[in-house]
Amino acid sequence: MKVGRPKGYLSFTLHAHLPYVIHHGTWPHGLEWLLEAAAETYLPLLRVLGNLERDGIALNANVNLSPVLLEQLAHRTFKAEFPEYVRRKILSALEDENYFRQGGEQHFAEIAVYWRDFFLQALNDFEALDGDIVKGFRHFNDAGLIEIITCCATHGYMPLLGTDESIVAQVKTGAVTHKRHLGREPRGIWVPECGYRPAGLWQTPVIPEGSPEPWPPFYRIGVEEALAQNGIEFFFVDTHLIEDSVLFNPYEPNTAGGAVGAAAAIEVPLTDSRAFYRPYYVDGPMAHQHPVSAFPRDPRTGVQVWSGETGYPGDGDYLDFHKKRWPGGHRYWQVTDAKADLAHKTPYYPERAAARTRDHAEHFVSVVHAALKDSLNEDQPPILTSPFDAELFGHWWYEGPQWLEHVARAFAREDMPISLTTCGAYLEKHPSPGYLSLEEGSWGKNGTNEVWLNPDTAWIWAHIYSAEAMVREVASGCRWKDNGLGERIAKQLCRELLLLESSDWQFLITTEAAADYAIKRFNTHLKQFHDVSAAWDQFTATGALESEIEEQLKEIEERDRIFADIDPALWAKRQS
Repeated sequence: MKVGRPKGYLSFTLHAHLPYVIHHGTWPHGLEWLLEAAAETYLPLLRVLGNLERDGIALNANVNLSPVLLEQLAHRTFKAEFPEYVRRKILSALEDENYFRQGGEQHFAEIAVYWRDFFLQALNDFEALDGDIVKGFRHFNDAGLIEIITCCATHGYMPLLGTDESIVAQVKTGAVTHKRHLGREPRGIWVPECGYRPAGLWQTPVIPEGSPEPWPPFYRIGVEEALAQNGIEFFFVDTHLIEDSVLFNPYEPNTAGGAVGAAAAIEVPLTDSRAFYRPYYVDGPMAHQHPVSAFPRDPRTGVQVWSGETGYPGDGDYLDFHKKRWPGGHRYWQVTDAKADLAHKTPYYPERAAARTRDHAEHFVSVVHAALKDSLNEDQPPILTSPFDAELFGHWWYEGPQWLEHVARAFAREDMPISLTTCGAYLEKHPSPGYLSLEEGSWGKNGTNEVWLNPDTAWIWAHIYSAEAMVREVASGCRWKDNGLGERIAKQLCRELLLLESSDWQFLITTEAAADYAIKRFNTHLKQFHDVSAAWDQFTATGALESEIEEQLKEIEERDRIFADIDPALWAKRQS
């Protein structure tokens, strides 16, 4: 164990999220995504955490389990389907082994045995948890070895959501769901896509469906205000938002007319790379009442870890993600060359790949040290924040969990001046040094909203805006507060709105990763939203539902059974 105060810190953030796929397709898009992620990412990460705990080492990562992912991992359908999925993978590995041995391909046969053992381990781990993967993560959270943070309920992209009520409801529903599954209030949040928008006048970028023109400009709260109102203490932003910001001293009176700031609003240029290695309070109307800190994403380590061309996952010895043998879907080939045609991929050797994870872990340690070396002797130790999609580790980059374990062990060495920490733990000892006035942006292409709003996705926002207005109107009235049918309809209306707002649909359309599925999913929830709206209209007119409408409502409730404690009051019109 290390003795003395670390000179600097590294904080990993693993963002685990999948859109709601239960009861909405299986393969190639749908439930299979969740089953793959559980077998290839979530259970291997728990295995790594267990290995480290056994040896007295903490990963100290900020782990985001998005609320919609928590709901799915706890869903009875997932718990029933996962063992069957894993058994199919085991059977296909056995069939592959037999096929390869008959053909004299002994090396491929051994890799088939490797996959058999891998999925047997997954099945054993799942059964040891009694089918409760969330319980596994909760153990490490309760033990203080990781800090589980929250996310918006369905990963709604907050800069473009059309009402403040919808933003607050995304955050609050997420926080409530987090506490129900994990037993404590979240301190931090992964803001979807690192999307931020400050307070100020705003106008719908597209004309809402059914409206002759865009809504007139109106005042919007900043993203940090929605976080503050829900007790959130920190979130993450992309590098360029820090570069483009103005820093204020939080301890001087504001004479510049802003919400908070330094005397004469003295600007401090943030071009020095050391500026990326500390958190900042976000300037805004609630900045002093409930300050919320933003941690910048480190650009250097990000590219090094996630890039399939220039980063570690592109190493020739690692397992190739794209080439698979059907019908089982197992992978038997290595990357070989990141730009190589699939036909030219060479056989995979697990032991070689494992050795490379150790090499790359040591290299990563040197990258972190090089980034922080100019700040290690400052009064406030720097913190390098390195966030990634959790599914990179194990699913996209098969050896990622092994690499992560080696990195944790390297930083646990006594001679290491840099330690791993969570962002919450860091803030307890080292408060933010100043306030930043952030501009709008994301970690998407060009740092803007264009991945989620473009000519291919504008139609989605037109429907979302009209749906948000309708839900606000329903929630602002009293008819749903009957502890009966009205409340039931209103709750399902809110669920369908949350599912409409998922940023995954726009992302999948823009990237063309699964555009047809995303369009189908959005239209499915849009139809269900309209069906529930029709039920609401009938209820308000007659106080009851016709049997056909009642049955339709039951089917929708069964299909989208999430957020059991959803509260329509969150969408009620806010007092200005």
